[in-house]
Amino acid sequence: MKKEVNFKSINRLAIPATISGIAEPLLSITDTAMVGNIPENDVESLAAAGIVGAFLSMLIWVLGQTRSSISAILSQYLGAGKLDEVNRLPAQAIFFNVLLSVLVIVTTLPFARPLFALFEADGLVLDYSVSYYSIRVWGMPLTLFTYALFGVFRGLQNTFYPMVIALIGTLVNIGLDYVFIYGIEGVLPAMYLEGAAYASLIAQAVMALLVFFFIRRHTPIPLRLKFPIHREMRRIVAMSANLFVRTIALNAALMLAVREATALGDRYIGAHTIAINLWLFAAFFIDGYGAAGNSMGGRFLGAKNYANLLELAKKILLYGFLVSLPLAGLGFLFYSSIGELFSSNAEVLETFASIFFLVLVGLPFNTMAFVYDGLYKGMGEMKFLRNVLLAATGLGFIPLLYFGLDMGWGIYSIWIAFLGWMFIRGSALGIHFWRRYRPLAQPH
Repeated sequence: MKKEVNFKSINRLAIPATISGIAEPLLSITDTAMVGNIPENDVESLAAAGIVGAFLSMLIWVLGQTRSSISAILSQYLGAGKLDEVNRLPAQAIFFNVLLSVLVIVTTLPFARPLFALFEADGLVLDYSVSYYSIRVWGMPLTLFTYALFGVFRGLQNTFYPMVIALIGTLVNIGLDYVFIYGIEGVLPAMYLEGAAYASLIAQAVMALLVFFFIRRHTPIPLRLKFPIHREMRRIVAMSANLFVRTIALNAALMLAVREATALGDRYIGAHTIAINLWLFAAFFIDGYGAAGNSMGGRFLGAKNYANLLELAKKILLYGFLVSLPLAGLGFLFYSSIGELFSSNAEVLETFASIFFLVLVGLPFNTMAFVYDGLYKGMGEMKFLRNVLLAATGLGFIPLLYFGLDMGWGIYSIWIAFLGWMFIRGSALGIHFWRRYRPLAQPH
């Protein structure tokens, strides 16, 4: 049985998950660069895209938690050899998730102007935000539909098709960005910011169609809505609700960091922005092994194969560390030049250089947290994940942040708080995992 947990079986899931994960930040970076180079009102366009993008990301992040819930349940039933008992569940979960996104559209679109005014947008930035949102928001049901079906694939131990779909969607978006934003002389007028919105909407539609095709063609899961409501829907709702609370705590830490960096001054928020983007980019490399743990962990739990579950935890931790260490090494090797990819401001670069080592030192802590996050999501332990995140934020991140600020550590206090936050998350999950599952793996 141990042969099920090896380099090939883990990386068959982890590598495609890593590639599809990297596609998202690469698209965001490309999108930002293109919008930032619009020949008219580029600063206002970039500001509007940033405000709306952050708002939509928050909505999708919160509502998209169904993906992890579906993945956990399917992988557990797959491991138990009872997949046919839940084959109508994904269609029901997707239907209610998309219905919820339509409700969000109906309740936010008429109030877009006062909504974005709350983000301190005014004048041309507010006009652009409303215009951009009125197009982009229609893609939210498509994205939630796609994410939920990605959860189906992950539950069925397949991250390859989501990778293919994510890459195609990214390429379509980038290509249409160039055409719609800048136009084609004599063929298509430049649409500037609205062009970027239409490019994203079409790419989302393409991905939704592709994932629908691949699910129909390559899985036994039907997408026709059938009633009565499956008994596991209650579990999906409960898991998604716990992940919703967890997401709020996670965002609270990220938003507090931005607020305090902004309060320190322009050079500090500039340096922090570079650092957090590199932190998130590195996270996607490591999180691929979390995705492998998500898929395989749920299957082993469903099969009550605790020996393989422990072996899986050991292997994905090892592989995650083997990825994080070279990333940290590259960061130290190009320490003085990485910041120049993002800014030419000498003060920002000097401040960034003073904190970048904390980002790199924290990569192993990130590995531990992301790997156990993936395992616990696959096992459906969303309540425990919620509690750990709440504790790490309320008892770790916030006290460390404000203690450091009171001590006069400045921007260092933000990144020391991040180190403590990730260490608490990873160690709490790790200790709980081994105490709980090691005895179950012992021969009786």
